[in-house]
Parts: sequence; structure tokens; C-alpha cells
Amino acid sequence: SSSSSSSSSSVHEPKMDALIIPVTMEVPCDSRGQRMWWAFLASSMVTFFGGLFIILLWRTLKYLWTVCCHCGGKTKEAQKINNGSSQADGTLKPVDEKEEAVAAEVGWMTSVKDWAGVMISAQTLTGRVLVVLVFALSIGALVIYFIDSSNPIESCQNFYKDFTLQIDMAFNVFFLLYFGLRFIAANDKLWFWLEVNSVVDFFTVPPVFVSVYLNRSWLGLRFLRALRLIQFSEILQFLNILKTSNSIKLVNLLSIFISTWLTAAGFIHLVENSGDPWENFQNNQALTYWECVYLLMVTMSTVGYGDVYAKTTLGRLFMVFFILGGLAMFASYVPEIIELIGNRKKYGGSYSAVSGRKHIVVCGHITLESVSNFLKDFLHKDRDDVNVEIVFLHNISPNLELEALFKRHFTQVEFYQGSVLNPHDLARVKIESADACLILANKYCADPDAEDASNIMRVISIKNYHPKIRIITQMLQYHNKAHLLNIPSWNWKEGDDAICLAELKLGFIAQSCLAQGLSTMLANLFSMRSFIKIEEDTWQKYYLEGVSNEMYTEYLSSAFVGLSFPTVCELCFVKLKLLMIAIEYKSANRESRILINPGNHLKIQEGTLGFFIASDAKEVKRAFFYCKACHDDITDPKRIKKCGCKRLIYFEDEQPSTLSPKKKQRNGGMRNSPNSSPKLMRHDPLLIPGNDQIDNMDSNVKKYDSTGMFHWCAAKEIEKVILTRSEAAMTVLSGHVVVCIFGDVSSALIGLRNLVMPLRASNFHYHELKHIVFVGSIEYLKREWETLHNFPKVSILPGTPLSRADLRAVNINLCDMCVILSANQNNIDDTSLQDKECILASLNIKSMQFDDSIGVLQANSQGFTPPGMDRSSPDNSPVHGMLRQPSITTGVNIPIITELVNDTNVQFLDQDDDDDPDTELYLTQPFACGTAFAVSVLDSLMSATYFNDNILTLIRTLVTGGATPELEALIAEENALRGGYSTPQTLANRDRCRVAQLALLDGPFADLGDGGCYGDLFCKALKTYNMLCFGIYRLRDAHLSTPSQCTKRYVITNPPYEFELVPTDLIFCLMQFDHNAGQSRASLSHSSHSSQSSSKKSSSVHSIPSTANRQNRPKSRESRDKQNATRMNRMGQAEKKWFTDEPDNAYPRNIQIKPMSTHMANQINQYKSTSSLIPPIREVEDEC
Repeated sequence: SSSSSSSSSSVHEPKMDALIIPVTMEVPCDSRGQRMWWAFLASSMVTFFGGLFIILLWRTLKYLWTVCCHCGGKTKEAQKINNGSSQADGTLKPVDEKEEAVAAEVGWMTSVKDWAGVMISAQTLTGRVLVVLVFALSIGALVIYFIDSSNPIESCQNFYKDFTLQIDMAFNVFFLLYFGLRFIAANDKLWFWLEVNSVVDFFTVPPVFVSVYLNRSWLGLRFLRALRLIQFSEILQFLNILKTSNSIKLVNLLSIFISTWLTAAGFIHLVENSGDPWENFQNNQALTYWECVYLLMVTMSTVGYGDVYAKTTLGRLFMVFFILGGLAMFASYVPEIIELIGNRKKYGGSYSAVSGRKHIVVCGHITLESVSNFLKDFLHKDRDDVNVEIVFLHNISPNLELEALFKRHFTQVEFYQGSVLNPHDLARVKIESADACLILANKYCADPDAEDASNIMRVISIKNYHPKIRIITQMLQYHNKAHLLNIPSWNWKEGDDAICLAELKLGFIAQSCLAQGLSTMLANLFSMRSFIKIEEDTWQKYYLEGVSNEMYTEYLSSAFVGLSFPTVCELCFVKLKLLMIAIEYKSANRESRILINPGNHLKIQEGTLGFFIASDAKEVKRAFFYCKACHDDITDPKRIKKCGCKRLIYFEDEQPSTLSPKKKQRNGGMRNSPNSSPKLMRHDPLLIPGNDQIDNMDSNVKKYDSTGMFHWCAAKEIEKVILTRSEAAMTVLSGHVVVCIFGDVSSALIGLRNLVMPLRASNFHYHELKHIVFVGSIEYLKREWETLHNFPKVSILPGTPLSRADLRAVNINLCDMCVILSANQNNIDDTSLQDKECILASLNIKSMQFDDSIGVLQANSQGFTPPGMDRSSPDNSPVHGMLRQPSITTGVNIPIITELVNDTNVQFLDQDDDDDPDTELYLTQPFACGTAFAVSVLDSLMSATYFNDNILTLIRTLVTGGATPELEALIAEENALRGGYSTPQTLANRDRCRVAQLALLDGPFADLGDGGCYGDLFCKALKTYNMLCFGIYRLRDAHLSTPSQCTKRYVITNPPYEFELVPTDLIFCLMQFDHNAGQSRASLSHSSHSSQSSSKKSSSVHSIPSTANRQNRPKSRESRDKQNATRMNRMGQAEKKWFTDEPDNAYPRNIQIKPMSTHMANQINQYKSTSSLIPPIREVEDEC
């Protein structure tokens, strides 16, 4: 029995131990050590169910009271009807008093309720602070639970000595007060009582007070505080941290998942460490809280390693239900969370500005091609050290190729995903501190107007966010530039620029009509190209030497003060090896402007800004550092550096740099400094028209537009300029411009006004204007005609450029230039086929054959020569009169310039060249020869304009014929040029230089054409005629010892002084405006075609006047002028009409053409005239 008793005692002993909790002398507790968990749980249950009972009881009583009052009200209303109004008044008076008392009571309760609602509302600062504080304290209480979870589930603790219990008590007191506010503010008390947050308070707040009273601590249900994490996304939204739907959704999913995970782990921790009550808590197991967290994770994921598992019945029962919900949550939440995290923008951060380093924002059309072209030019090594960071902003993430490009330039380039239309994204890229914002356009879009509208909206958004930001944007259509003027903060004077691709592209092509190859030269000047050295004596060697030249600006040294422009220009070229072509002129009473080759009347003063052509920025520094005392005897220009013998007045602390990115003037110096204005030492002929111009002033005749920059005529109906094929064949056209254009009713407008305006610049005399003949669809040209009807000498031949009959009708073999354009290029998806029409037209013209037309025309010259012009006289020699045109027998010799969209298609233009398909455009033969032009070369203008906005002004001045911001504002108002009366001010605008080509085959420079030096030609032309030479247009095979039949020419930019000339060279030069040329053609001869050789043809060439042949030249220019005046006096009035700049009266004059026989007309159809002076049939309208 003793053994049985001992065994029974051994069996019951552990049960007693499980019921006993540790007791110490420091902690007063129940001496029997009995668990009191039921007291803690009972406090929560009584609070929850007691409150729920009270709420339900209150609602029941309120419902019964409402029903009773409703019945009583009906009874009183019936009595009122029966007893009459007098008794009703006496009866209802005490009721009204009761209603007033109730209303007062309701008002007081409503005020308290509103006050409580304000206190917990996140719409007020107090409410937001309170909500955030409650959430933070809830997390703090959860952290205390994590700490206490390492202790036994129930233990005796002294409140005054347990620091964590004291903190937890303080937190719960605050939670109780906040619960009271929430209860008062709640509209529906019942639903409030059943909320998750209320349940959390019921099972966490009362047990804390019980633990203080019993000096016990029960871990219990304090893990429910983890459910507060569900409100984490709301808290972040209150703090304006979460703003996007994806971020809010992601935080919601994570908070629900984590809170459910932690709460379930807390329940498993409680039941497993306590055991089952019906087992007298004997089946418990010691598990830490984090082991329970691990158990719940492997359970939710259905992995279930089995190393940790539930032993209690409560724990296993809970796991059965949890695994159903947990698995469902895990399977749905986790993939969605991963998807949201994976879809987060990789480039969604914010730019961090670097101290001492500027940054620009580039947006718009961001593709591999546009970005690579931009970076290639912006970060070119010739710009020295570009201390500017480039931030790209685009709403589409970059592809792998573009991403690789960004990584290669990671030290200077950053990409962020976003839109400039979103102010938040503008703040991310720090647009307010950016030095400029550049907007790229999609040059190949099918709808140019829509693309321009998008870029204009980008400008509006950026300017609305930060009005002071400098913006440089690309525009496709010229007429859309007017919309930028509607933006209040758009100010071109502060550096805002719009680079209109159509305007510049057609302007470049128009200048090639005046001097073939000029488009290539100008395009190479503002593009940064590295020097490629070729040892072989080929045309590529000389072309690439010129390609390495770029355009820079620099302030001139004080050593040049007081010298004339030609003197400074010669000194820079000879001694400094620099070519200066223009200066910035700013007078006291007008805006600053750029003067190109202003002539010898201009004297340089302090702070004059010069425009130079050089190979890199370091070379241009010579013009700033030059000192006559120190550098006068130096022959090596590389030794010209800063000297210490004088004080540089150009801000020693901030020395000018051609590449320092500063507002308005990013190449050094202070653009608006008080010393930056050159002054004229005597009367400026730019402001005073010559006598011949004053004589031409007629208040009743409008010959020019209101600005005086362009020739103008009254608007003409399109029917008056349309030529049929037979009329065009009967019209003697020569030295004209043929524009072959592809387009239809649905094609986007090209903007032909930008092509015609440079050809109608007022610095040409009327007789020098080349007749323009458009060949194309009449439906398309009708849409363009509104912008062309005010220009003289324009005709239209309805047809197609692919028709040889139409081409022969307009005498294409006698034209000065054939321009091939297409308005249908961007409507084709296949890039290789975008230029198919232009390429087919070009090849079609080149394959045409022509008979020798010179002999027939010379035999009948009396019918085609202007009165008084005898071709056999000495005055009509190639020196004085028109240079006799060589015969054109094949279309290959016709000067053509073709517009291309896709650069790689240039390989199809010349079938006899050996260009590789992967060769860059500027290295191909058609581009080097000036016969092809692609809009992609204009991409370099973005970076060139940023570093120096004067470059864009200079380019626009050169190629547009004189377009100004004032003229653009006028066109924006009326969409057409307005005629103006001739005044001294408008006529003074004609006095500006222009680009021309000088022939060396004959004339005053013929002695230098055969083996002479280019430097000698440069100095002679500058000293004698104020003519500035800047390049050569040379025959491709001129370097060969054997004669060649090839008539192709290529461009040589800024050759060195010792460069050897050949007789067939054509010299690019900037000519001064000749006032007398409008009076007599003998003063300056203009030839449509210069003799390249006895059988070669070139583009428009200007020959310098001379009185006789090379052996007997006059000694001075005055003698030639005297001869010209004498010849003019001998002419009759009818003869004089051929040489005057305009008709003498305002009325149209009839032009008589000598009748011809049918046989002669047939011959004319095949053999075309060489004289550009022969008027076409429709010249009556042209001159009106």
C-alpha cells in the first residue's frame, strides 16, 4: 500500500507543480500559488458583454419610448382636431416647453459629440497628432509584449518595481481615454462596440488594471495589439507619405498579412505554454514567441517541417482553422505583394543635387537614337570639362539598350521615370534648381501638330511650376511657335528658345539654293565632330579637316579696341589662326543684335563678343588673351596665353569659358555687362540708307514687308500663278529654283514659307531673285498657298516630280537648284521606305538626258536677250555680265538637294559612291557634297543652344534671311507677311551681308586661283571688298593629276592660310550689300552657273566686278563705278527697266516677248535659255 501511495503521490505531484506559480518574499502573492488567469479573462469578458448588454438595453428602451410617444402624439393630434384651435393652444403649450428642453439637451450632447469627433479626426492637426500617437503607443505596447513573452505566462510581479508594467499601465490609461473619445464621437454605439479596435481594447486594457490589483502579471491576450498594424497605411496617408494607389495597396497587404501572422503566433504561444484547461494544464510545452511565429509561417506556406508543432488540443484546433484561412491569405496576398514590389518603378526616386554642380532636365521624346545623338554632342571632348549633370525624365522605363547607354554615362547621366505634366515628378527632378529644361521632339511622328501640342503642354506645365526656368524646346512646325508666345512666362530675352526644325531645315535647303553646299557646312559647324586624320591625299582628308571646326564665342581682348572689323578679322585669321565671322552689337537705344561681317565702318570697343570658327574651345581663348605688347612677335599661336603685363577687364575671378554653362551666356563673361557693347566711331550706314534707296522710297508702293527684311507683293490668287505644261514649256526659265514636292490633301504641311522666305530676303535686289517653280500636287499646294501668296516670282506647275515631261517643261536642266521634298515621309512605318519618293525622284532626274541647248539659244539670242545687252560686247564678258552657262547634257550635272528622313537611306542617292551603309551621315559623299540633307543633323542645336544661345541666333540669322522675334509675333497675329511702305528705317534693314559663292576661274582673284594660297585670297577679299571668305566648294577629283569628268563637289570649311587653291574652286563668302546693284547690273554680276571647266556646271556664283580682262584691269573701284554710271546714262527708258530693282510705277507692266515660229517653239521646248533675266509669261503678276 505504501508503494501504491507513493506512486499515486508521484503521479499527482507534477499536477500540483503545474498549478503553483513562483512565490518570493519580494512579491506579495497568494501563498498557495494558484493561477488567476480566469480573473484577467473575466475582466475583459464582463467589460465587453456588460457594455454590450447596456447598449442593447438602451436601444430597447429608446425604441419603446419612441413607440409610446408616437402613439401619444397621434391621440393629441386627434384631440386638437376635435376641440378646436383655441383649446389646442392651451393644451400644447406645456408640450412646447418640453420640446424646447429636449432640443437644448440635444444641442449640448451634439456639441460634445462634435468636439470628440474633431479630436479624433485626421482632418485636423490635433486629430492627426492624436491618431499617430495612439498608433505609436500601440506599437510600443506590442514591443513590451515581445519583451514579456520570454517570461512565464503568469507570474507574481510588484507593480512598483516592474518598469515594463508601469509603462504598459501608462499606455493603457491613454488607450482608455482615447476609447472614451471614440465612444462619444461614434454615431452607432453598437457597431463601435463590435469594432476590431474596440475588441482589442477590451482584452488588453482591463487586464492591466487587474494585474495591478492582484500583483500578478498574465501575458494573456496582449498580442491582440498586433491588430493595430492594420491601420499602418492610414497613418502613412495622414502623414502624406503614401500618395499613389500602388503604394497604399502594398502597405495594406503587408500590414494585414503581418498583423494576422503575429496575432495568430501570440495565440499559439499562449495555449501551448499554458496547456488545455480540461487537462489541468498538464500538456503544455515551452515555446518561445518567435518559435510560434516560425510555426505559423511554415503552416501558412504548407511546408510543415515538423520540427515545431502544436501539442495542446486548443492549439491543434486553432491550427485546423488557421491553416484554411492562412493558406488562402498566403496564396493570394504573397503573389500580389511580390507583383506590386516588382512593378515598383525602378527609376522612381528623386534627384539629389550635388553642391557646385549644375544639372539640366531633358524630357519629351526619349529614345535610344535621340538620347545617343544628344549625349554624343553634349558630352563631346571638344567642350573641355562639362560640369553639368543630365537628368532624363520620361514616363516609360528605358529598354535594355537605352539602359546600357545610361550606365555607360552614369557619372553624368541619371534617368527618372515620370512626366513633366505631373508637379510631383517635377519636384523629384528638382526642376526649380535646374539650369535649364530641354524638350526633345519626335521628328518622325505621323502628326507633327499633335507632337508640337504635346511639347507646348510640357512647356506650360514646367513654366506653371517654375516660371523662371529656362526652356529650350524643339518644334516641328513653324506656325506652332506662335502658341509659345501665349505663355505669360515665356521670354526669349531670358534664354527661352524654340528650335523649329521645319524652319531651320528648309532654311538650310534655301541657302543651298543660293550657295550649293552651304547646308553641309553650317550643319557641321554647330555639330561637335572629332578630328579624323587621313594620310592619303583624298577628298575625305580635306573634308574631315573642315568638319572638325565648330562655332564658338569669346570676348575680344582689349588689344583689338579701336580697330575695324576687317582688321580684327584679318589679324585673328593670320596670327591667331581663328576665323571671326560676326560680333554682337548692342546700342543704347535698341536691343542687342548679331552683325555678320559688318564691314570696315565698325570700330571695336571694350567687351565686344566675337563669333569664331575653330577646332576646339582652347583655340578661341587666344582672342581673349591676345596682347599686342607680349604676343606681337609670336609666330606660333599655341604660345598665345594669358600674360601678366596688363589687367584683364573681363572679370579675373570668373574668366570666360566657351563652355561654362551660365544663363544666357554659357561661354564666359557677362553678357549684359556695361562694357559689352561695341560702339560705332562714325555714322552707321546700317541706319542710314543710301541715295539709291532714298530715291526708291515711294509712299504709294509697297515693295517689302513691314519689317523691310523680305520682298513683298500683294496677295495673288493661286490660279494666276498656275502654269500648264505647255505654258511652262513656252516660258523661258533659267537660273531658277525647281521645288519638287510630294504631298496630297491628307499630308501634313511642310511649311514652304520657310523655304521661300530666305530666297526673298531684301538684301537681294529684285532682279537677283531666283524664280521659284513648284512641281507637285495642286491640292497640297493650295493648302500651303495662304503663306506664299505675298512673295513675288513664284509659279506652280501641277503634276508630279516623277514625270519627266513636267521636269522638262520647267527647264530643270537650266535651274540653279532642284529641291526634292516630301510631306508623306512620316506616314510609313518602315523606316527604309520613308524616303522612297525623294530617292526615286532624285534618281529619275539624274538619269535624264538633254541636248546641247546653248547653240540654239545663242543663234536666236536676239529674241531672248534683254534690250541693250549685246552678248558679243566686252561689257557682257564673264567678268562684267552673266557668266556663260555650260551645256547640260545629263541629269547627273543638275544641282540637286534631297531631303531625307532616315539617315541610312543616303546610300541610295549616289549609285557610284562607295559609302558603307553603317557610315555616319556626315561622312557620306552626298552629305559632304551638299546634295543630301537630313533633319537629324539639327539635333546638335539643342546642346549648342544651351551652352551659347547666341549660336542659335546666328544660325537663324544666316539661314532664315532675317527672321526676328518681332516678325514671328507679327506672323502669329496674321499668319502672313504684311506689306509696308519704304521708309529709311525699313530700307536700312536691307543693308546686311549675305552668303554667296565666288568663282576663281576669272575675275580679280583669278591670279590666285591657280596655285595661290587661300590666306592671300582671304586677305585680299577682306581688304578690297570687305568680303569674308570662310570655305571652299571644290571638285571632288581636283586633287587628281589626270582630268576627271566628275562634276561633284565637296565642302572644305575654314581651310588654313597655306591651303593651295585650284582654278575650279568656288569660295564661300559673306558679301556686303551693294546699293548700286539695283541700279546697274554691271556693278556686280550674278551668274546662275559658273564655269567649273569648259563643260562643267556649278550653282549660283558671284563674280567680282572688273572692267576688262586680266591683263588690263582698272586701278580702282571708282573707275568701274564711273563706267557703270556712263553706261546707264546711255540706256533708254525701256532698256533701264531691265536693270532697275523694281518697276517705276505701282501698276503692272506688260512684257512683250518676240513672236516665234512653231519650229522655234519646238526648239525652245528642247533647248532652254541660259539667261535668268528673261521674264516668264506670268511676270505681270510677279512684280505687282
